[in-house]
Amino acid sequence: MRKFCILLFVFLLSANVFAQTEQTNKEKEKPKPTSSETKAVAPLDLAKAALLAHGGNTFKAMKTLIVKGSADISVSPTQSFPSTFVMIFSSDKYRYELTNPFQPFKQIYDGQQTVSSVPNFTLPPVNRLGLPLLQRMDDKGFAVSALPETSKKKNGFRITSPEGYYTDFFIDEKAGNVKSYEASYDFNGRNVTTSVEIDKIREVAGVKIPEKYAQRFELGNATIYVDFKAKDIFVNSEVADDVFSIAK
Repeated sequence: MRKFCILLFVFLLSANVFAQTEQTNKEKEKPKPTSSETKAVAPLDLAKAALLAHGGNTFKAMKTLIVKGSADISVSPTQSFPSTFVMIFSSDKYRYELTNPFQPFKQIYDGQQTVSSVPNFTLPPVNRLGLPLLQRMDDKGFAVSALPETSKKKNGFRITSPEGYYTDFFIDEKAGNVKSYEASYDFNGRNVTTSVEIDKIREVAGVKIPEKYAQRFELGNATIYVDFKAKDIFVNSEVADDVFSIAK
């Protein structure tokens, strides 16, 4: 049961990092602030600069994304097991498959309903946490604000969705891209906090996608560590609709 729960959290992690939503960019892109200017930039301007660093209009208008790779999951310094994953996104639709010897997992959203290999199981909206919020920051109902005063880290901003999901983003002063982020959400009545450290970014077709990153989940009575490494990343490749078909 413990391993099973871990895999469910892995699904949420992966989708939060890579899920994309097709949009039309209405903003006028601004130059990225220099290292000496960053600390004085307002949260909204800093967020726009981060978006620009990840590809600007191209990042916001990305139609499809396919990512394949490996995930090393640890529940303690001495316990870990390897997995492989495949994620396919097209607008709001997605398909996710996690393969491992213990508990293979698959979940599909066809734009209207979600089904998975775990009956009666739901997750927070995958486009309401992590990098997908960066794409939605100028949409109605999405608010960009300063980091809370209690934050130990600086040089960042918070984006909150209309439903109240939020992510605190922290920026690389030299490159301008997101180097890490933190989020908190309710999972089946339990508060979960998570943090992501992006170690490597790959540029594909004009957008920058995390290629290697580590995530920590604080579950109150347990801590889970996951190291992700993407092997193949395809941006705006053709994806057939039947990839998201749900068996009746």
